[in-house]
Amino acid sequence: MSSTPALIDRFGRKVTYVRLSITDRCDFRCVYCMGEDMEFLPREEILSLEECGRIVRAFVDLGVSKVRITGGEPMVRKDALKLFQDIGHLEGLHELTLTTNGSQLARYAKDLREAGVKRVNISLDSLDDQTFKRITRVGELDKVMAGIQAAKEAGFDNIKLNTVMMRGINDHELTDLVDFAIGGELDISFIEEMPLGEVDHSRANSWFSNDETLRLLKEQYDLLPSAETTGGPAKYWRVAGTRTKIGFISPHSHNFCEDCNRVRVTCKGELYLCLGQEDKVDLMHILRSGQDDDALRQAIIDAMQIKPKGHDFDIRRAQPSVVRFMSMTGG
Repeated sequence: MSSTPALIDRFGRKVTYVRLSITDRCDFRCVYCMGEDMEFLPREEILSLEECGRIVRAFVDLGVSKVRITGGEPMVRKDALKLFQDIGHLEGLHELTLTTNGSQLARYAKDLREAGVKRVNISLDSLDDQTFKRITRVGELDKVMAGIQAAKEAGFDNIKLNTVMMRGINDHELTDLVDFAIGGELDISFIEEMPLGEVDHSRANSWFSNDETLRLLKEQYDLLPSAETTGGPAKYWRVAGTRTKIGFISPHSHNFCEDCNRVRVTCKGELYLCLGQEDKVDLMHILRSGQDDDALRQAIIDAMQIKPKGHDFDIRRAQPSVVRFMSMTGG
């Protein structure tokens, strides 16, 4: 191996960030993420926690410095905490983060922080019980609020709320959500709904652009453009006089593919080179066919040559741009 390993794709982009899903299961059924009646994978088709750890080590060996654990909802996976404890203090891994719906944080926040998780992103699409239930179908807002409080008490370096704004569903809560973030000294990012998987609502009608979100927020808040980054695709603005920054992840209105530094690994061990394309490499086969870590690293290196230039999302299409649900790739 090179003394200065790096994953470089055909377009000269350096991959330093991996999002690893450890389960396709979730205790919510968010309308933009999965169907109401999902069929989840049998246990034998999902990476073991030991295999997850092996994959993380291979990527870190190749220069990846940031790993985000996702799901489904990662904390519904039995013994998930063991994975965080296993990889949380790897040399070369500068940032271990978690994306969660918050439902399990009241139980796990303190242990996750001790295991080495530095930041958490918590999905929160509504502050109203009925709207929250409409979006999540089965979620309980009280549990998420308790989870946010537990995360604050655990002392993470940063806590960020993630909100998918949908016209006619939760767009009336735009400023309420920002005020909640400001009051709690949290950050918040608005994410444009992505056309992944079949859903039971019209995305063309519900889609809410981040350009509109930003315009509306500028009418209510003094926003200062910021060059800050967390290593992902969000573009940030600071709310003057507060500790809160507002991020915008805009896969439709402002394609961020040019400087993409990310790849995703599903809970099936599929290495996806782009969220919005189908190019992938089967890492589970390597793990379960007796091949060594050199073979695993080489497969990852070779995969960089099929990383596409970008995605091609079009919210106006009758069919989704990608047929797999967001929960299948990793949230």
